[in-house]
Amino acid sequence: MLTGDREDSAKLVGETLGLRDWRFGLHPEEKVEAIRKWRDAGERVAMAGDGVNDAPSLAMADVSIGMGLRGSDAVLEQADIVLTKDKLERILEALDLSKRCRRIIRQNLAISLGVVVILGIAAMGRWIPLPIGVLGHEGSTVVVVLNSLRLLWGGARD
Repeated sequence: MLTGDREDSAKLVGETLGLRDWRFGLHPEEKVEAIRKWRDAGERVAMAGDGVNDAPSLAMADVSIGMGLRGSDAVLEQADIVLTKDKLERILEALDLSKRCRRIIRQNLAISLGVVVILGIAAMGRWIPLPIGVLGHEGSTVVVVLNSLRLLWGGARD
C-alpha cells in the first residue's frame, strides 16, 4: 500500500488488511517509483486513488481504480475502473463482477459459436431446412441474452 497519509492512518489500514508492505507520507513521484519497481520485478499492480496527486500513479499501474465520483477529473479520466462510492470493499465487488463477466462471456461465446457451427453444418448438409437453422440461431441469441442477464439478477455466482 502506498499512501500520502500519516503513519498512524497507514499503519491502521495496513495491519487491518494484513499487508506486508505499506508505505506512508509519500509524494506522487515516490508512489510512481515504487510502482515502477514492482512492475520491473514482474508484479502486477493495482492502484486506487481519488486526488490529482494520484493520477501519475494510476497511469503507471496495470489496473487503475478511481475512488468515488467526487474524485478529480484527472483521476476519473485516467482510471480503468471508477467506483461510485469511496469504500475500499467496492474494489473486491468490482473484482468479483469482472470475474463473473468473464465467465459469462466465455459461456456466451461457446453457446453462440457452437450453435452457429452445428446449424451451419446441418444446413449445408441439408439435414435441416434453412428456416429451421435460422430459427435455431435466433433461439440461441435469446439464450445468450438471458445468460447475460444473470449478471443483473446476481445468479452468475458459482
